[in-house]
Amino acid sequence: MRFCPECKSVMIARSGRMHCRRCDYSEEITDSESLKMTSVRTEKEITIVDEEEQMATLPTCAVKCPKCEHNLAFWWLRQLRSADESEVRFFRCVECNHTWREYD
Repeated sequence: MRFCPECKSVMIARSGRMHCRRCDYSEEITDSESLKMTSVRTEKEITIVDEEEQMATLPTCAVKCPKCEHNLAFWWLRQLRSADESEVRFFRCVECNHTWREYD
């Protein structure tokens, strides 16, 4: 990232030159400067609540279990994707402990 030497604003690369977004300053990109975008994505392991003590403190709702058809399940939310996407709701049957998720 380059900053304008005059107004300290972020400069952008366009047609072989660096241009300031705020003022009219621009300069040529030299060969020694290489402009490249890099991004690093790290993923964490998703932990599903397993301990019975923690399960007892979770809220419950009336939803039908796809495995045993019991009508009560614990539920919790997890952010699985990027922050601009909605959370995923997980359910765990109170009767058979089957876990599933709800997609929106």
